[in-house]
Order: sequence, then structure tokens, then C-alpha cells
Amino acid sequence: MANNIPNEEDDLSDSEVSLELVKAEKRAKWRNLASFWIFGLCNNFAYVVMLSAAHDILKEEESSSNSTNSSSSQMTEPTSSNVSYLECNTVSTGAILLADILPTLIVKLTFPFFLEKISYRIKITIISGFALSSFLIVALAHEVWLSILGVVCASIGAGLGEITFLSLTTFYTRNVVSMWSSGTGGAGVFGALVYAGFTSAGLSPRDSLLIMVIIPVMMMASYFLLLTKPLEKEKRIDDSTLLIEEERHKKIILTFKQKLFLIPSLFKYMIPLTLVYFGEYFINQGLHELLYFNGQWLSKSEQYRWYQVDYQIGVFISRSSVNLVHIKALWILPILQFVNLALLLCQVFYRFIPSIWIVFVIVLWEGLLGGAAYVNTFFRITNEIPPGKREYCIGVAALGDSIGIAVAGVAAIPSHNAICGLNLKM
Repeated sequence: MANNIPNEEDDLSDSEVSLELVKAEKRAKWRNLASFWIFGLCNNFAYVVMLSAAHDILKEEESSSNSTNSSSSQMTEPTSSNVSYLECNTVSTGAILLADILPTLIVKLTFPFFLEKISYRIKITIISGFALSSFLIVALAHEVWLSILGVVCASIGAGLGEITFLSLTTFYTRNVVSMWSSGTGGAGVFGALVYAGFTSAGLSPRDSLLIMVIIPVMMMASYFLLLTKPLEKEKRIDDSTLLIEEERHKKIILTFKQKLFLIPSLFKYMIPLTLVYFGEYFINQGLHELLYFNGQWLSKSEQYRWYQVDYQIGVFISRSSVNLVHIKALWILPILQFVNLALLLCQVFYRFIPSIWIVFVIVLWEGLLGGAAYVNTFFRITNEIPPGKREYCIGVAALGDSIGIAVAGVAAIPSHNAICGLNLKM
């Protein structure tokens, strides 16, 4: 009987240790979820702000470089005080979109083949450096080419960040994917809202961008101070089976040929994502600046900024909803997005929508579709692709949105020029 007492004490001690382990697991879980939300926020922030500032960047540079040449802006002057015509910048905001996406596309096309060989510490430091450079260059630039260079830096950082952080999710619980997606949606809302708010409050676009250099610092702090290391969970549990599984996962190394053969199997995820993003970014950078209403409480430039905010709110809502709503039929999303595109394109030509509020509703719906396509695509990959191949497949599938955005940027520029050359009445 005396021997039972130590055993009971040992059992009590074991239960206390187990309780502490459970508490530690919960703390680690919330730290990791918060980290990935911040990663999504910070990674997409510069990208979003550059698109929100696109109209201002082009307008400011155009006015400064052409101040002595009043005929340089592509604007149809009204022939009578009772008739107004569609006004356009000389260069479409699609030009900023191209500078904001082509470097991302190049990064996503090339980096997945060798990115695994670079440590996450180095990659995240580089990503933060590009984001910081983008804000400083665009804020301090007085030439168009320098502004474009700053946008390119934002693009490289965002592209590298997307494939890096999505790949990093494979070492944590599946819920971090939804938190990353929610964070990227939050970047859209917060970035567009902060920029629109600062400029509406009287700050110059340059000063607004300088304030935002805090964002890359947040990214670094989140990775180095908040995120727990991937193997901590296995070490704490001290389960040899889990450690063996982790090692097995690490040892799966795909050859270049195997990686190429995997790509066609990803088309069912990538094609709907590409089409959705083509539709929404053609709307955003090809049509938003042409969808303004005269006689509103918002100026033309302010309408563009708040369209961007409205769109990003939709993206944020849908990217945060994957734990509540799962969409398996991804093909339905591009169909609905192209309906939006057709509707707003008709509005540019025929001006049949009587109120700006109706356009705001359509733009919100556009954002909801785009966010749903993104988060459900990667949620499906996370659940349907074997763990050993998942990290690479996620990196490749991330090409889908970038291809759609790049094609939209290419299409937006000639479309903008063609529409503006029609002398459309408002």
C-alpha cells in the first residue's frame, strides 16, 4: 500500500506537467495565428498602397513634368458649359499595376525552384528591405521613373513574401492559412483606408507614404519575436512518432523534372484564380478611374481612392471567411466576376447607373469574389495536396493571381486609351 503513494504523486505531477504543456500549446497556437495575420497585413500593405496611390502618383508627376505644356494631358475639353466629357489621365493606372505585378510574376515564376535552399530568416529580412525601400523611394521621388522603381520594389517584396509565407504555413497548423489570407485582406482595407484617410485629412501623398515605413518593421518583429519555431510543438510533446513524421516531411525533395510534372495537376486551382483576378484588376485599374460621378461630395481622385477602399473591404471579409464558408466549385467565381466586369464596362460607356452608391455595392461584391477565390484556392490545396508536395505546389499556385493581374494591367492600358479617345459624354 505504501508503494501506491509515490505513484499517486507521480500521477499528480504528470497531470500538472500535461496541463502546463496544454497551456503552452495554446499560447504557441495564438502566437502563430497572430504572426501569420501580421505577415499577411505587412506583406501586402505596400502593394495595396501603391495601387491606391496610383492615380495620385501619375497625376502629380504628370502635372509637374507638363506644367509648361497645357496640351499634354489627354483630356477632352467641353465644348459647351452644359456638356461635360470623360476626363482621363494621360497614362492609365494600369501602368502602375504593371509595375506593381510584373516583378511579382517574375519572382513567382523563378523563385519556387530554389527558394527552399534559402533560410526563412534571410528571406524575410530581404522582403522587409524591399518594402521599406518602396515607401522611401516613392515618397522622395520627383521623377516618374523613380516612382516606378519604388513600385517595383514593393512588387518584388510582395511576390517574394507571398510564396515565402505561404510555404511557411506548411510547417504549422492549417488554420494559419486562413489567418494569412485574412491578414492580406486586412492589408487591403487598412492600407487603402489609411492612405485615403491621410490624404483626405490634408496630408500629402508623400508624407502619407513616409509614415508607413513602420509596416516593414512590424513584419520583422513578428517573425523574430512573436512566431514560434515549427519544431517546438514536436519537441514539447516528446513524441518520437511526430519527430519521425517531421523528419520524413523534411526529406521529401522533389527533382526539377518532378516539379515540372506537378504543374498541370495544379491548373484546376490556378485557372479559376487567374480569371477572377483578371476580371477584378481590369475593373480596379482599367475602369475605376473612369467610373467617377460629377457633382458628388467626393472629388474625382477621392472617388478613385474610396473605390479602392470599398473593394478591399470586400476582399477582407471574404478572405476571413474560409473557416465559416468553403467554396469547392471554384469555377463559379470567374463567371460572376466577368458579370461585374461587363456591367461596369457598360457603365463607362452608357452611364445608366444613377447613383455612386450602386457602384460602391458592385465594387464591394467584386472584392468579395476576389477574396473568396484566393482563400478557397489555397485552402483546397492545403487539404488536398500531400504534405511532402504541398510547400512547392502552394508556391506555384500563387502564380495564378499574378498572371491574371499582369494580363489585366496589359489590357487596361490600351483599353484606357481607346475609351478616352471616344470623347464620351458624362
